[in-house]
Amino acid sequence: MLRNQLRTFAALNILLLISLAGWLYWQNRPVPLAVPELSQQKMQCASYAPYYTLGQSPFIKGTHISPQQIEHDLTLLAERFDCVRTYSVSQGLDHVPEAAGKLGLEVLLGVWIGWTDAENQRELALGIKLANQYPEVVRALIVGNEVLLRKEQKPAKLIAYLQRAKASTDVPITYADVWEFWLKNKEIEDSVDFITAHILPYWEDEPQAIEASVSHAVNAMNLLEQTFDKPILIGETGWPSAGRHRNGSAPGNINQARYIREFLQTAHEKEWRYNLIEAFDQPWKRVLEGTVGGHWGIYDSQLQAKFSLTDAIAERNDGWWPWLSACAGMLLFGLLGLRAKSTGNTTRNVLAMLPLGAAAGIMVYLQAGYLVDACRDILEWLALGGVALFGWVGLLALPALVLNQSSTAKRWAGFSLWLLAATALIGSALLLFDGRYRDFPLSLYLLPALQFGLLTKLAGMENVSQARAFVYMLALAAVFSFILLWLEPLNLQLWAWISLLLLLISSAVSPNRQPDSATVQP
Repeated sequence: MLRNQLRTFAALNILLLISLAGWLYWQNRPVPLAVPELSQQKMQCASYAPYYTLGQSPFIKGTHISPQQIEHDLTLLAERFDCVRTYSVSQGLDHVPEAAGKLGLEVLLGVWIGWTDAENQRELALGIKLANQYPEVVRALIVGNEVLLRKEQKPAKLIAYLQRAKASTDVPITYADVWEFWLKNKEIEDSVDFITAHILPYWEDEPQAIEASVSHAVNAMNLLEQTFDKPILIGETGWPSAGRHRNGSAPGNINQARYIREFLQTAHEKEWRYNLIEAFDQPWKRVLEGTVGGHWGIYDSQLQAKFSLTDAIAERNDGWWPWLSACAGMLLFGLLGLRAKSTGNTTRNVLAMLPLGAAAGIMVYLQAGYLVDACRDILEWLALGGVALFGWVGLLALPALVLNQSSTAKRWAGFSLWLLAATALIGSALLLFDGRYRDFPLSLYLLPALQFGLLTKLAGMENVSQARAFVYMLALAAVFSFILLWLEPLNLQLWAWISLLLLLISSAVSPNRQPDSATVQP
């Protein structure tokens, strides 16, 4: 009986390994995309924030960006853009106009407007001084960015800042905000020389799928052009390369390249003025917006271009790392199979564990990538890293559980599943009630859910956790997730999360009998 179960278990893990290998191959294969026609050799403009290295953030007091870094960054951007947009003139960014002028770049010079009037006045005074000092470089002075969206100033106060700027410089004056807020505050038009509107299909209240994203930008621009008499600059538009799905809006490398390319073609045809967000990935934004916040750059945080405007694009670029991890996993689980005290053939036992080890090794690699992207502070590293560890407690117990039905291994596997159920409940509640900037931790739960909820059951092995409380926790987690599904029915990550919850529930149902409460609990 054990021999047949072991053969089935090994075969199922081979199928799982083939599925993972196929997924990795699909993710790493280049996909051809449309090549945009540009009205000039370079793209028009990109948002430039120099906070891309460890420890750099505009919210860290005393942060100062050196002139050398700014000059290095702008030299790189000058190869692909005619202009950069900034958001502040503090923390060393007052050097941008001088550095840009040497490279033939123009600047949309940003003045940061926040809560405090005294700070705003100092920022505005410096912005005006730079605009007057470099009128041939500063294309416009942007007084405030999404101030109304953040509710940090009233329209009347914002208009007062704009009027001060207009009275103090001949450089064109504008204000930047999400396009809907321009429609809600039309009176600001009289205080600016042109409208600067942000159109971000991913962040819309009704998130747009990639297929509809450029059409959405066209519709938003049509509405703005019908509403306002003054010229319109698309002050921010772009797409994230990683992070949480928002209904049908899916971040990714291919989708980012696709949106930028299709947008550029449409902008060329319609003669739009635009600024792409953003030049470089901004790791500090993950604190505010989760994984997605740090992945809007045309370049990553190592200043490597994520894509060209002509070549085919792959979703992932893993190289040999998954396969090296798979080899390490086979070695580990082979040793665990060798160590298990079983009356069966030792060679057979070891070989039966190798497919599981390879799949586990690949999942370690994928989990590591997820944790690096998703963990924003030590608490999240402890929490999400702990979830990964809980899953590995059960996975490492599998060889002894499968080969000799070890009672110790069964207790550890049951303990692992209980912890996964508890954390899945907490995670589902957070995703429902505070989920805008939280990722779905799919890679942390995938292999334990598949092994204990599907593969061991298909192989006819006994379940390791049947207590009602275990099922109740997962059922409540599923209820939370189904409520979220009602809000985001097109979210594929959410569908995958619900599937994993159901698989974990399935792990409590024996292939031969119904669950009861008289089983081992931690």
